[in-house]
Amino acid sequence: MQRNLFSSVLRACLTAGLLVAAGTTCAQNNSLPPVIRMVVPFSPGASNDVFARALSEQLAKKLGVSVLVENKPGAGGIIGSAEVARAKPDGATLLFSSNSFVTRAVVDEKLPFDPRTSFVPVAMVAQGAMLLVVGNDTPYRSASELIVDAKTKNINYGSAGIGSIGQMSTELLNNQAGINMTHIPYKGISGVLTDMIGGRVQAMITTPASLGGAIQGNQVRVLAVTSSTQSKFFPGLPTLAQTVPGFLVDVWWGVYAPANTPAALVERLNNAIREVSKTEKMRALFAKEASEPSEMNAKEFAAYVDQELEKWQKLARERGIVLTQ
Repeated sequence: MQRNLFSSVLRACLTAGLLVAAGTTCAQNNSLPPVIRMVVPFSPGASNDVFARALSEQLAKKLGVSVLVENKPGAGGIIGSAEVARAKPDGATLLFSSNSFVTRAVVDEKLPFDPRTSFVPVAMVAQGAMLLVVGNDTPYRSASELIVDAKTKNINYGSAGIGSIGQMSTELLNNQAGINMTHIPYKGISGVLTDMIGGRVQAMITTPASLGGAIQGNQVRVLAVTSSTQSKFFPGLPTLAQTVPGFLVDVWWGVYAPANTPAALVERLNNAIREVSKTEKMRALFAKEASEPSEMNAKEFAAYVDQELEKWQKLARERGIVLTQ
């Protein structure tokens, strides 16, 4: 009788101990470090940096920890991204980047990390349309006019460099419209804009904010948005898909963690980022980039990133786009 009682008590203690241990593990997997470093793999001042700083300020209040932004520019975002890929998967180091992270990765054959396995997508922060733009001295008043001319004439388009979202978007247009506009890579959009105003470049696909006051100053002409539906930020402007069925490119920004970061911690960060991104302060900031906050959970964002990698990798192979070091 006593032996049976002792055995029952022992089993109960062991079970309780396992439950406590499991609870402790879950708590650890969901717990945050006192300081989170958010790496932006680009220079200060651009949208990645601006969004990351605003987000980190709100996240710090939401989560009760310090969130510090650190710029690690170089090699088109590769240097900063590689640093995050090497970091411990404990939530102390995160990456904030745009979809240029994906497009650059698929054309670089010497990456120091694997974009599919070195990171865990945490949350898409915001998403919006890009713009198809031509020089104001060109005759084109619609995307169809540009495409018709591109079938028989040499038309130059500019971008911020090999593997940039601007180049990849325009090469997607080349592919789907059956044209072959000539790529001229620059070190930044400002150079493209200068040459477009000067008449040396006829077209480009870029983000609204990168154009500055060129639209209002009638220095360039916007022909279409690249999203699947019309943008509320550009009422009345047609979609490129109305001319080239199936064409779709969005610019987006997201947060990543190193591979093997606990799922519970990823979920906690995703929930916090989505809540913060929907605040009026963040919405107003996103609106300057003609973008809106995302509603994707962590799994949905991970699936989206996989689709983007597949889409741009296929295009890079078909168009022969390779970054030579």
